[in-house]
Amino acid sequence: MARKMLIDGELDKANEAESHYDFDLFVIGAGSGGVRASRFSAQNGAKVAICELPFHPISSEVIGGVGGTCVIRGCVPKKILVYGASFGPELEDARNYGWDVNEKIDFNWKKLLQKKTEEINRLNGIYKRLLSGAGVKLFEGEGRVIGPNEVEVIQLDGTKISYSAKHILIATGSRAQRLPIPGQELGITSDEALSLEELPKHAVILGGGYIAVEFASIWRGMGAKVDLFYRKDLPLRGFDDEMREVVAKNLEGRGIKLHPSTNLKELSKTEGGVKVLTDHGEEIVADVVLFATGRTPNSKRLNLEAVGVELDKAGAIKVNQYSQTNMPSIWAIGDVTNRMNLTPVALMEGTCFANTVFGGKPMAPDYSNIACAVFCIPPLSVVGLSEQEAVEKAKGDILIFTSTFNPMKNTISGRQEKTMMKLVVDAETDKVLGASMCGPDAAEIMQGIAIALKCGATKAQFESTVGIHPSAAEEFVTMRSATRRVSAGTAKPRTNL
Repeated sequence: MARKMLIDGELDKANEAESHYDFDLFVIGAGSGGVRASRFSAQNGAKVAICELPFHPISSEVIGGVGGTCVIRGCVPKKILVYGASFGPELEDARNYGWDVNEKIDFNWKKLLQKKTEEINRLNGIYKRLLSGAGVKLFEGEGRVIGPNEVEVIQLDGTKISYSAKHILIATGSRAQRLPIPGQELGITSDEALSLEELPKHAVILGGGYIAVEFASIWRGMGAKVDLFYRKDLPLRGFDDEMREVVAKNLEGRGIKLHPSTNLKELSKTEGGVKVLTDHGEEIVADVVLFATGRTPNSKRLNLEAVGVELDKAGAIKVNQYSQTNMPSIWAIGDVTNRMNLTPVALMEGTCFANTVFGGKPMAPDYSNIACAVFCIPPLSVVGLSEQEAVEKAKGDILIFTSTFNPMKNTISGRQEKTMMKLVVDAETDKVLGASMCGPDAAEIMQGIAIALKCGATKAQFESTVGIHPSAAEEFVTMRSATRRVSAGTAKPRTNL
């Protein structure tokens, strides 16, 4: 095994003890969190290196790419496809606005796929330039930890080179996983779904989370027949129950067939495609079967347990509030820690790490009031506590404010699809504890609401804010009468649908 020592000139006595390290920081994983942490650490004066697997849109244990899941095979390409899928229904709605649209609207999947690929290639290049501009040394290859202060990089030609570092940061993210059932190899994950050569005519999706409902909306918007299977009564477990009902109703309204409380039992190959057998004995033949059944932390090949780093049962790296593992020199951020698996959260954790370790400002990530969005069509976006969470945590009563209405745009187009907004308020303090919206532009609106919640806004302050008219957003400042009052500890808050 070759070994490089990077020692530049003479060091003063204060730095003598650290002179034997090649780098102050070595980061494994150049996704959003890893790139942020490395750049900000370098800006604080640290000598930083980062390694990443070679680029490809579909990941594997030995394939990745600078930019990580979000940029290459996650948020960004997914959102591009959501935009693409939205145009079909929009063109239909345009007829009542005076636009003459031919009865047959053609969609070119391959053209959109090409544009999507061009964009992720562009972003991959931007991320590389960001690292270079910050003075971060980029190695292409597979990184693994071989000691508390030592990383081994397996280069593309198989050569292994080790580097020493005062601190090691793991930011390897997570990977989509298939359900372990007979015929699982006949299904695909979100990685492949973003790069299919042909648009499916009939898709079966298993899962009730973000990815499942988003791809259901994407494929249905592009004209495919979609069957969505999930184990619970409603999709999007963990979100506000009332908003989950709205999403389910909207998915059905868009033509997606829902199969609640149903799991897939077996897949088999037939002349007509992939045959799906459910646990209810139902059989369906589809072109594509998508497993949207969760993700697993990318920790398996890092050699972490061999060097003493503690993992949980799911393979996630255990860390303290500052993202430090049980080994003081090894840290971890992002999905590989399985805390709150969102790209902006990984960015926050990367910033906090750089400030803590190299900026002289110890900073723990704050996970309160983090807004998020599910880009089904129309989207759902939330911040703060759901009604269920508020009732569980509250010491006193909770006030629920809701508004369900037909968006102004739909009054002319004729589309029968309601928007719903919701505020969860502490009855005693008047503090707004949570906000939810399902409807067009929900994510854009919720980002502003998140600032208000972060500042501790009260319901009275919402009401004293003058709305923008005419807009959907103004509903958040005009909901003056509570829909219901819920006592603390109520077993199951009722919905108003």
